[in-house]
Order: sequence, then C-alpha cells, then structure tokens
Amino acid sequence: IVAEIEKKITEAFEVFDRESNKTVDVREIGCIVRSLGCFPNEEEVQELVAQMEVEEPGGFVHLEQFLPVMTKVLLERRFWPIPEDVILHAFEALDENKCGYITKEDLVKHLTEE
Repeated sequence: IVAEIEKKITEAFEVFDRESNKTVDVREIGCIVRSLGCFPNEEEVQELVAQMEVEEPGGFVHLEQFLPVMTKVLLERRFWPIPEDVILHAFEALDENKCGYITKEDLVKHLTEE
C-alpha cells in the first residue's frame, strides 16, 4: 500500500514539476497537497513545508523532501475533506432565498462583507 501511495504522490508532484527536474516551487505545495484529496489550511501547509527542509524561503521543494512527508500525511489520513453534510448545511445558510443556488453577487457579498 505504501508503494501505491508513493506512486500517487509522485504523479501529483510531477504535474507541477514544469522543468521535469523533480522540483516544484514551494508556492505549489498547497495545490499539490489539495490535489491529493487533503485540505489543510494555509498554516498547516506552512507546517508541512517546514518539515520538508526547504533550503531557502521562496525556494524549491525536491520530490525526495516531499515524498516522505506526504506519505506520512496520507497514511495518517490527515487533512481530509469536510463531510458533504457540513458543506451542504453551509450552502443552505448562504442560500437565503432557498432556491438551490447562490448568485455570483451574493457569493461575493458573503465572502467580502460578512
């Protein structure tokens, strides 16, 4: 099972490895982690990056630094998505007119004003 997890992680990493040199920009780490079905907040992403021993701030992360950290995250089942019923409840709270959708304007209002 570990080999399967490592393969999945490597494939996700390679999508963001634009130079094909087994490195990604440190700013891509959150996207890669989320593409693996894990949803940490930004503080948790920074904690993961700290575990990867990035040589310089704003630098690059090597696959060999990323792989063990993410393998552990997936094996421990950390940062899994919010359950659907919780998301549905949040959506229903925003759908004030109970019409089954939220307009772009309402969403912008909720995200910027409330």
